[in-house]
Amino acid sequence: MTDVPPDAEARRAIPPVICYPTETLPPPPMDLYRTSLASTWHKGTVRVPPREAGTAEIPAGSFLRIKSVEGPQVGDLNLFNAADLQERFYSGKTRALHGSHVTAGDRLWSSFPYLRPLATIVQDTLGWYGIDAFGGAVHDVIGTRCDPYTGRLLGGGDYHHCCHSNLTRALADWMEVPPRTAEPLVHDVLNVFMCTGFTRDTGQYFMKASPVRPGDHLTFFAEVDLLAVLSACPGGDCGAEHSSDAAACHPLEMEVWTAEPPEGWTAPAVNPYDRSHGR
Repeated sequence: MTDVPPDAEARRAIPPVICYPTETLPPPPMDLYRTSLASTWHKGTVRVPPREAGTAEIPAGSFLRIKSVEGPQVGDLNLFNAADLQERFYSGKTRALHGSHVTAGDRLWSSFPYLRPLATIVQDTLGWYGIDAFGGAVHDVIGTRCDPYTGRLLGGGDYHHCCHSNLTRALADWMEVPPRTAEPLVHDVLNVFMCTGFTRDTGQYFMKASPVRPGDHLTFFAEVDLLAVLSACPGGDCGAEHSSDAAACHPLEMEVWTAEPPEGWTAPAVNPYDRSHGR
């Protein structure tokens, strides 16, 4: 036990500073997106079976809707620029800009050196949930994804229908390559519908039963041509455990809704930093 300094409380009382103030970020044109959404037509639906993953392609200017069907179920989402898989969702920077959980009006940002919006959340039927008494909230960008490596580390066994493996298989099928080739492109996820937070006493990442119900959905505007890869997590609603066949699981659906791109909208340009890094 370390000695407590006499000014310990004064140090704790120092107010926080927001790391990345976002007042200078151009706000997304939500009215434009919502007007466009009202005039869309249904292009197709991909049904993602429980404990599996599926892929969907969403043209720029169109919409992706992830929908709960049959029962409470969370999903792990990877997003890519469909024309360049090296540009993919960057959960850490999205978290730094928008917070630990995202909702309508927040954007999903891409990896370096691109760093631009891949998608903007337009609708969230769970936006009412907020932050509960445990510190839990919905749609997190703090977790990673259940995976066989951590499963082996903590439990000693192999489980092949965790989200990392599901995403790897689905991406490999889309790319028409072996799983080992696709796996390095799989990245930290948006945990769609998942209710998570950190414990107050130990600071540990927790999950609790998701409030999602059939019909709930999260709708994104595609800022570029997107490839979405979604896993229906083996944890079901994540109220008890994941990385096993124990939980009740249900399918998810990815609906693609298309329209003429909104008038005045242009796809965001890649980040203008010159990549010289001081040289």
